[in-house]
Amino acid sequence: MNDTLQPETSEQVREAVAWAVSEDIPLEVLGGGSKRRTGGPVQGAYKLDLSTLSGITLYEPEELILSARAATPLAEVTKALSEARQELAFEPADLGPLLGRPEGEGTLGGIIACNLSGPRRLKAGAARDHFLGVAAVSGRGEAFKSGGRVVKNVTGYDLCKVLAGSWGTLAVMTDVTVKVLPRAETEATVVISGLGQGEALTAMSRAMGSAFDVSSAAHIPGGIVSRAGDEAYKGIGLAMTALRVEGFETSVKYRCEKLTGVVGEFGKTQILDADTSKALWRDVRDVRYFADGSENPVWKLSLAPMASANIVARIGDEIPMEVFYDWAGGLVWISTDDESDADVEIIREIVNEHGGHATLVRAPMATRAAIGAFHPQSPGVAALSGRLKSNFDPSGILNPGRMSTGF
Repeated sequence: MNDTLQPETSEQVREAVAWAVSEDIPLEVLGGGSKRRTGGPVQGAYKLDLSTLSGITLYEPEELILSARAATPLAEVTKALSEARQELAFEPADLGPLLGRPEGEGTLGGIIACNLSGPRRLKAGAARDHFLGVAAVSGRGEAFKSGGRVVKNVTGYDLCKVLAGSWGTLAVMTDVTVKVLPRAETEATVVISGLGQGEALTAMSRAMGSAFDVSSAAHIPGGIVSRAGDEAYKGIGLAMTALRVEGFETSVKYRCEKLTGVVGEFGKTQILDADTSKALWRDVRDVRYFADGSENPVWKLSLAPMASANIVARIGDEIPMEVFYDWAGGLVWISTDDESDADVEIIREIVNEHGGHATLVRAPMATRAAIGAFHPQSPGVAALSGRLKSNFDPSGILNPGRMSTGF
């Protein structure tokens, strides 16, 4: 029996979901499949393959909007935007190499469904903030639309915000509309060498609070810098505290010089040129430092920026690990060698104490199934999530197990 459904139109998606509801058959919803190895393993009897729902359907550069079928490859969208000197400002990550997949498999709908945002999130916001409109099919087998082609168009529930980050557990998106923005003329990165993690957080905070419009801030310890994909910054060798500046060439040059003065007291500084800067932020965005071909656990921690070094130190006292920081310390990536239940309890207990979240992004399937990939929700949030699930997908047929048991 063929266990894959491959609809070619939005109506066929609706028919497929309606059939699954009537037969009580759970579905695994797939676009490019680049993130199948993250989140909880889906207990789906059939795959709902959306790969033929592809292609840009509307692009108006002067209006800063783009609409596309949900399974449109992100590379296709990026190419079209680049030709008009525009971009997805939230800088979506390509986690394929981290998860043992080829790069470039991600789709626009998949990025939105997972709400994946890169280093520029500090300035530009998250993926959901650029998500304007959607056509989708709920787990009831009912087609619906929400949003449109402008930012301020919501008169009822903002379903785009609900679907972004739902990992395909509430509805199957068939078409999406996103806001796009002009691409910066150039960029450069101010690097402070050799800082410890606590000093780095202070330096990043100082830079983000300056008048020089830093768009990204990250700290990469020396042992991880040695794995860089670009020899120009790999050769620095020491820990790097990186501060990205983007815009017109003359403005970038001026702001970098001034920024160097602001953070110069922390240590030796240098300025990376545009090509080297792009290589560095691609490595940070895609977590390439941990893309080693293994299934060793990789954790994504969301923390209060200035507290993150102390939290990481507490975890490090209990668990051998490697770490680097993004979002000026608000996002911490951790790689460990052991996926034991004890490690999970240590990480989540410490993170819980500080009001953060710990997501297990990479681990063997059995581990993700046993311990859960997503941070446990508080009772109030879990109750709200349950009501959303029961309204959108009462039979629980869409990506069951992806986010938690029953989800």
